[in-house]
Parts: sequence; structure tokens; C-alpha cells
Amino acid sequence: MRKNGVGGGAAAPHRPHFSGLFLCKHEVPEGNILMTNQEIAQIFYELADMLEVKGENRFRINAYRKAADQIASHPRSIADVAAEEKLQDIPGIGKGIAGSITEILETGQLDDHRKLRQEIPAGVTTLLSIPDVGPKTAKLIWESLGLKTIDEVEFAAQTGQLQKLKGLGPKTEQNILAGIERLRARQAEPTRVLLGDALPLAERLLAYLREHPAVQRADAAGSLRRRTSTVGDIDLLAASDDPRSVTDFFVELPEVGRVHIHGDTKATVISHTGLQVDLYVLSPEQYGSLLQHFTGSKQHNIEFREIALAQGLSFSEHGFKREDGSLITCETEEAVYGTLGLPWIPPEIREAQGEFATARDGRLPQLIEVSDVRGDLQMHSTWSDGRAELGEMARAARDKGYAYIAITDHSQGLGIVQGLTPERVREQRAEIDQLNVELAPFRVLAGIEVEIRVDGSLALPNDVLEALDIVLASVHSGMRQDRETMTHRVVTAMHHPHVDIIAHPTGRLINQRERLNLNFDAVLQAAQETGAILEINASAERLDLDGEHARAAIEAGVLLSLGTDAHSVGGLDAMPLGVAMARRGWAEAKHVINTRPLDDVLELLNRTD
Repeated sequence: MRKNGVGGGAAAPHRPHFSGLFLCKHEVPEGNILMTNQEIAQIFYELADMLEVKGENRFRINAYRKAADQIASHPRSIADVAAEEKLQDIPGIGKGIAGSITEILETGQLDDHRKLRQEIPAGVTTLLSIPDVGPKTAKLIWESLGLKTIDEVEFAAQTGQLQKLKGLGPKTEQNILAGIERLRARQAEPTRVLLGDALPLAERLLAYLREHPAVQRADAAGSLRRRTSTVGDIDLLAASDDPRSVTDFFVELPEVGRVHIHGDTKATVISHTGLQVDLYVLSPEQYGSLLQHFTGSKQHNIEFREIALAQGLSFSEHGFKREDGSLITCETEEAVYGTLGLPWIPPEIREAQGEFATARDGRLPQLIEVSDVRGDLQMHSTWSDGRAELGEMARAARDKGYAYIAITDHSQGLGIVQGLTPERVREQRAEIDQLNVELAPFRVLAGIEVEIRVDGSLALPNDVLEALDIVLASVHSGMRQDRETMTHRVVTAMHHPHVDIIAHPTGRLINQRERLNLNFDAVLQAAQETGAILEINASAERLDLDGEHARAAIEAGVLLSLGTDAHSVGGLDAMPLGVAMARRGWAEAKHVINTRPLDDVLELLNRTD
């Protein structure tokens, strides 16, 4: 052991919302109606929502949502895929849903969706977007009061009508009002896409560009290159002596749904996933300046230009202009920073948070790399809410080159997952022990993600936790507690002698749920006192801790861990996102425990074989 929070264990599925519809640039097969991936996906999302309001079969609802996610994020036009008769090659799309997609493409609608629309008024499903309003509550409000819009529900709550409904009450009414306020605040912000959704598209486009014979270099820039948790759009840059041939090539790529701008050195397109992508092309001798100019945050670039001006230079994407008008061009970013007497600054820390002073002093950190990570310290299997067997997860992780992993299925205490009871923890341990015999020297740590109850106690007894290799504790329920109560709850769990790691410490779900109302300074102080480790959760919906909180932890001398929170084999691929958050927090390998050999990790946790 080491010395001295009703929600699901997995992050809620990311569901995109579309503010506009984009026309596909490809030809539509004869007899089909022109429909975008977003329009098709929206039909399945609405169908799932209406079935949920009706209380229909959960597996059917999830199947429609999974299909909608696949359609919305598919890089090619679904109409093109259907024309090739390859719909069932897409994960989550079987014969039945493929037939429904074909029906939509041929008729512009889905009969099942149309019939439900006649039964459930348009707008009722929008009530599900209110935090803390589930399908049963939405159905109750609609059937009892005839309310169909968020505005109507808000007025009813303000006038005390909701608390009169059976099963609601004054507290629920106030929670709904607060949820509507939070929803409106989110809707008022510009729509931003998860880093984990934008990055694969950018990487595919860059792969195409790098294969073009006229392209010497191609990179992402902007917030994507800095690896912010969300991005507004994608900026791509290319170096070429024939820029027009590059933009001509770019606008015809299969991921492109609509072309907005097509010029000699710039092109702007909308992908089939609805994301704007801008491409800028300059000559190779100016490429370093272009890359620096389009990467840093606004304030970083302001400070950079001020440093240049102090040396008699003005800077733009074309290079440095001297006072006599002559131009200094830079092929690389190293040359750009070197012109001002600075070392190259990693993109993730170009946020005007002291990086220039640190660079001048020669104290820039040697940031952690993906290759430094020796193991994954959070993942789930079919023992709780995962979708792959324990052995599948272990072998997949071993094949990625890891030396060890921690299986951290959810404990009892969560209403929507099959949480492990003490008896099932012991049963799982037996399977893990057998796997360790088969897979040696690869090691599977027997762990748990134990629920922190509302009073700070844990959902499993001490003797069960003591027998495990590693214990993660986390909050999934009662997430609206006030700041003092929530902080006390988490800090109490951190003082438990068997808790090693606090998983996704701030509890956020990006674009879906705000952070827990925590005094993070108090959490850091508790970590200092107890030796508790704070996780950087690499799941795209979480990225928790983020860079800001990770840096605060490092400055407080608190150690970090990295875990993908994978619920399937594919989820193991999220580790680079977690590493990106660590890099944004100025983390070096020494700050993250699972860059160490297993024996060192076990010694750190004060656990021995």
C-alpha cells in the first residue's frame, strides 16, 4: 500500500451537433438524393433519442448511436461508400442499418424516423441536451405538461410547475434551471471539435500532401499543432515551389466535401465530417517562418514579434524584415528562433506562459515523448463496461510494445455499469494471474477504478483494495456538490491508505460537462501530504488533467500517471493525446510514473510481489 463520486464509468459518448449542412462535391449515384454525412447521421441520432424517450430497447438505441457516430466521423462521403456497396465494411453498420442508409439516400428520409416524428413532437428530444434531464424526465415533462422546447421547460421551472410532477421536486427543478443556464453558456461559445476527432483527419490529409511530388514538407499548425483539447478548424502548411499544383491536388482529396476557397497559395475546404481545413503553401526558403507564424498562440506571437522589434526586425510569415527593407528567410523553425538568439521552443508550450524567459535561461524542459511510456495505467474490460475481453486488452497492449498495463475495471457503486463486487474482484484476479503466466515477462497489474462515494468513502472494503496491485479512485456520481463538499470528498479519498491514483481528477467531459467544483490547490496539497498521484486521462472526451492543471501539479511536486481509459482495443491508441496534455503541462518523463520500469512503479506505490 502507499504510505501516508449516478453516471457511467466511461466518458459519455461524444455526440457532434451540426450548425450547418455542407454539400458533397462528389457526384451522386443516379437515383440517389444528395445528402451529407451530417444529415444522414442526424437522422440516426434523432431516431435514437426518440426511442430513448419512449423507453425502447437499450441495445437498439446504442446501435443507432454508434452508427451515427461512424457516419458523422467517416472521412469519405457515405453516398460514395454506399455506391460501392461497402457500407457494412464500416464498424457498427450491419445489414439492417446499411439498408436504412440506402433508404435515406434513395428517398431523403427513413420511414421509422418519420413515424416516430409523428408520435413524438419535434423538439421533445432537445430536452435531453439539458444537463440532468434524462429520457424518463423528458418524457414525464412532455406527457404531463405538454412541454416541447427548452424555453417552455425553463418557464415551467421558473414558475414552480416542474416540482409538482411526481418524482421531481424543488431540488430537481432548480437543477434543471441550472442545467439550462450551463447549456446556454456552452451554446454561446464557438463550436470546437475534440482534438481526438480533428487529429486523425489532419494526419490523413498530411499523408496525402507529403506524397505529392511538388511538396517538400507539410505540417499541421495552429491549435492542432499545440495540441489544445479542442480546435476550431485545421491549419495545414506545405512547402513547395509549385504551390498551385498543391492546392489543385488538395481540393480533390476524398475527405473534401465542399471547396470554399481555391487559390494559388491557399485553399479552404469543408471535410465530410463538417470541419474546416485551411491549406497555406509557400516556398521552401520561407517555410520555417510560415510554420512559426501559424503555430503559436496569439500572445506567444505578440511576444515573439516584440523580441524581434527590439532587435530591429519585423516578423511575418515571409521572414524577418530588416530596417533597410531586406528580408531574412528561414527554411526551418530552428532558424527562426535562432535569428533572435533563442532555442527552438516546442509547439505545445507556445502559450505565453514564461517560455521565452525559460528559453533565454537555457531551462526549457526535455518534454516527455510517446516513446517514453512503458505502460498504460487505466483500461477496462468486459468484466465491467468494456467491450473487449481482458486477454484481448492485454495482448493488444503488449503488441504496442508496453511492458505492463493496469486493468482497472469499475467497482460496484455505479448504476449503469456492471461494477465489480468483492467476490468478482477476486475472480478477476485469478484470470489476471493466469494471464501473467502466459504473457510473461509482460505484466498485467490487477487494479480497480473504485467509486468515491458522496461522503468520500470508497465503494469497496479495505481488504479488497489492499490485495490489489494498484487502486484508482474517481468521482462519477453526485457531481453537483458545492465546492467545499466536493473538495472534502476527493481529499478524503486521497487520504485513504490504499488509494494510489485519482483518475480524471477534475471530472470534465469536453463539450458536455463542466469540471467538478473543486479547490484544486487543496487537491494538490493533499497529494503532497499523501503521495497520491494524479492521472492524465488520455480519452479524447476527457484529457483530464489538461495542460494547465498538469503544470500546476508538476510545480507542486506531485507525480502524474497516464492512462487511456480504453474500453476497447482501439481505445489504447489514445495515449498520444495524454502525452500531448503532459507536454502542454511542461512534463518531462521523470514527472510521469509509467515512464519507469515496473519494479520502480511498484516500489513507488509501496507494493511488492
